[in-house]
Amino acid sequence: MKFAFVIDKMMILKFIKFGIVGFSGMIIDFGSTYLCKEIIKLNKYISNGIGFVLAATSNYFLNRTWTFESHDAQIGIQYMQFMTVSIIGLGINSLVLYILNDRFKWNFYLSKLFAIGITTIWNFFANLLFTFS
Repeated sequence: MKFAFVIDKMMILKFIKFGIVGFSGMIIDFGSTYLCKEIIKLNKYISNGIGFVLAATSNYFLNRTWTFESHDAQIGIQYMQFMTVSIIGLGINSLVLYILNDRFKWNFYLSKLFAIGITTIWNFFANLLFTFS
């Protein structure tokens, strides 16, 4: 199967909106991760997972209504598709976090910022082609 990407004004606008939504999710992600890791004292990977899932849920609803303007009546199926993409993204996110923080000894939150950047690219294109196609 061959995919051809046409980068036009609409795709750029969607990517910008996706980035804005992602920024709001990053605030939820970092805030929840910090709360779980530093205040509640949960394991850093469990804390990262909780932050990521809370942010992904918020991002789904914002992306559905604003970024991709979806009117799909199958909201439950679409949410599960979005969460599937997000869970794969969580795997990518955790792998990058592990490599940068545990292997290269970068600061945890700097590593998390890089992991979010890489995961954002995966999430945008996977959701464009799979969830909101």
